Amino acid sequence: MSSIRPEIRRVTTHTLHEMKMKGEKISMLTAYDYSMATILDGSGIDVLLVGDSASNVMAGHETTLPITLDQMIYHGASVVRGIKRSLVVVDMPFGSYQGNSSEALRSAIRIMKETGAHAVKMEGGSEIKESISRILSAGVPVMGHLGLTPQSIYKFGTYTVRAKEDAEAQKLLEDAQILQDCGCFSIVLEKIPSALAKKVCENLSIPVIGIGAGPDVDGQVLVTHDLLGITNQFKPRFLRKYADLHTIITDAVCHYVEDVKQNSFPTQKEAY
Repeated sequence: MSSIRPEIRRVTTHTLHEMKMKGEKISMLTAYDYSMATILDGSGIDVLLVGDSASNVMAGHETTLPITLDQMIYHGASVVRGIKRSLVVVDMPFGSYQGNSSEALRSAIRIMKETGAHAVKMEGGSEIKESISRILSAGVPVMGHLGLTPQSIYKFGTYTVRAKEDAEAQKLLEDAQILQDCGCFSIVLEKIPSALAKKVCENLSIPVIGIGAGPDVDGQVLVTHDLLGITNQFKPRFLRKYADLHTIITDAVCHYVEDVKQNSFPTQKEAY
């Protein structure tokens, strides 16, 4: 049974802050289309992330880098049309904000105007401080993202756990503070040591949402296709699969194919 709170008609950035203050965990999942967004929203998810992971799970790319701003806007608008309660955050794709704050502002404004979403998410710390500040000055809420940042995968060269060494851990702590001081309403921490994530969470007054960052943060996010077992090749330690839809869908389609081949579908009762 869902633990959705009926008194919350619409989750906002303020709602998330209140949840952190009360110690209530924040639930977050990815969504890329209307149908899935409708299901997730109706199930009580607090935040829907229109992730650039659509590049992987929807388009079949190896990394998140190829997805474009126009494609993110398409996915974002599709998700927004399917929700009544959840806060919708759209990832700003690679190349839409790095190194040019004016371009970053234009990209963020396009996302907000053309999708109807409630916030954007950006990967990085001090390196993108100017872009974050420019976007926030226009009244666009920003969610930060530190740790393993997939848009920088070619810089890292691996998807291994980040910030295990003291120097990188210290920089992450400093970047988290910078993001809060800039005005970000929340931060995602991806694939970092649990102890470090806990320290970040304790140091900040804004909500910290983890993916592969342990239990001592304010909320959790997963890729919906991974959680539902639609994708079956991705098996990191932090992923808990709540269903095996890959098998269920495969069995259903195989049954349909067999019925068509044997001319047992449709029957007269299924005809007009």
